[in-house]
Amino acid sequence: MLTRRDFLQVAAAAAVLTSGAPLVRAAARQSITQDSLLAMKPVGQVTLLNFTDIHAQLMPLYFREPSVNLGVGEVHGLVPHLTGKDFLKAYGLKPGTPEAYMLSAEDFSALAGTYGRVGGLDRMATLVKAIRAARPDNTLLIDCGDTWQGSYTSLQTRGEDMVDAMNLLGVDVMVPHWEFTYGEARVKELVAKLKFPFLAQNVKDTEWEEDVFPHTATFERGGVKIAVIGQAFPYTPVANPRYMMPKWSFGIRDDEMQKRVDAARAGGAELIVVASHNGFDVDRKMASRVKGIDVLLTGHTHDAIPAVVKVGDTLLVASGSHGKFLARLDVEVRNKKVVAHSFKLMPIFSDVVTPDAEMKALIEKIRAPHQAVLGKKLAKTESLLYRRGNFNGTFDDLICQALLDERDAQIALSPGFRWGSSLPPGADITMEDVYNQTAITYPNAYRSEMTGQLLKDILEDVADNLFNPDPYYQQGGDMVRVGGLGYRIDIAKPMGSRISEMTLLKTGQKIDASKAYVVSGWASVNEGTQGPPVWDVVSGWLDKHKTVRFDGNRAVKVVGG
Repeated sequence: MLTRRDFLQVAAAAAVLTSGAPLVRAAARQSITQDSLLAMKPVGQVTLLNFTDIHAQLMPLYFREPSVNLGVGEVHGLVPHLTGKDFLKAYGLKPGTPEAYMLSAEDFSALAGTYGRVGGLDRMATLVKAIRAARPDNTLLIDCGDTWQGSYTSLQTRGEDMVDAMNLLGVDVMVPHWEFTYGEARVKELVAKLKFPFLAQNVKDTEWEEDVFPHTATFERGGVKIAVIGQAFPYTPVANPRYMMPKWSFGIRDDEMQKRVDAARAGGAELIVVASHNGFDVDRKMASRVKGIDVLLTGHTHDAIPAVVKVGDTLLVASGSHGKFLARLDVEVRNKKVVAHSFKLMPIFSDVVTPDAEMKALIEKIRAPHQAVLGKKLAKTESLLYRRGNFNGTFDDLICQALLDERDAQIALSPGFRWGSSLPPGADITMEDVYNQTAITYPNAYRSEMTGQLLKDILEDVADNLFNPDPYYQQGGDMVRVGGLGYRIDIAKPMGSRISEMTLLKTGQKIDASKAYVVSGWASVNEGTQGPPVWDVVSGWLDKHKTVRFDGNRAVKVVGG
């Protein structure tokens, strides 16, 4: 992140901001400069640049960090399971500053009006080019996955827009997760178009247990021999449809990872980097079990942490999501050991960074055929719409309400995806915004009957994926979102006993385990699921309402956190 000196003027300006002071807001923005974002004294021979979970977002956007991110067991109270004021206090950050805006949910709506949108791949390209110009022989750019999915243009081009963009950005290596939801054949087509390695040491074919993709790529930067080992999301066939990758098996495979690390070191590698899409807590455990990893770049759980986390001798880096940040880690290597390092999580303030002309032109070319859809205004929001958080976000509440009304259901279920941009109060809701929440390759909004017992089993299963004390049994994501249903969850209890007090909100009656209820949802992993695409359901509902307001779900009661 920016240094305290970089932010001194901005913090002072932010302290006197009011909603009726546009000149002060402009001054606060102007106090942040592109040069200050880039400022960092080089250390050592190698500069590792890293981003992850960009979810196909080419354009600047708003993105609110979670206000709730609960940790269980040994990670309770540790990052990334600190949020809001607790997070700011842990890193000595002041409320109301640019750091607070980028790293927490505190005063998000007000600060969004001050500091504006974040990200934009053309802005990231500017920063990457500047760092490479200063460190031409030292820099390596690594993408930790969830790159090809999450927008209308990526859905329409089946990921090719992001392949073109990443080739232009000059990525050196990437690892996958949501990429697999285009199916085996399409993944192979897109991998063939990449100008850099696509690594996944933990993906095997089911017939011969042979590697499907390369596991390691080697580079030399600053005279240092570097091995990058790639780790795909280990639970892809569980979290996403198995039928899309039927011939591939996954898993954490940390024994295999140890062999890769040992082989790379034996082959002369002086710096071992793991690019992973395991999720932070899984990678923290892997770093404690697999010996010899110097740097572990983690993705999947969308955590933005402004300092490295040390696990033994391993430096663990979490670089956020949606293109909000570019992480830079400089390391000095001697005798095959990292003896010094320096880290900066660079926030990408869209109004501050000059767009790179080449990337801007490519983005305009990608989006031009789709402008009529992307720009279609559906409604306006009077409240902050966001998704990210362990439980229902307000954009999820909107989706659930649309499912209840448009599909004539008693209960709605929406997946606990962590991707999807935010919208501040007063913003127009466009078709692009709807796709930013729903752009998947299995979007059908089903309508079916489920017993109360099945509903409880679903909630219990997802809760254990999220709150199992052993990170190796966690599959990332957040709790399934609910509409028309209230419940109590005790995250400290064991599997099968976390969920209680399930209530049908419309009548106030307790859910009967043996009774059937009409349920609508989407993103079913079952092949052949019937129903209209969820974006049609949501856009149709918005078109009828024009103005919406969702102030937060109070029907889910959380204890034990």
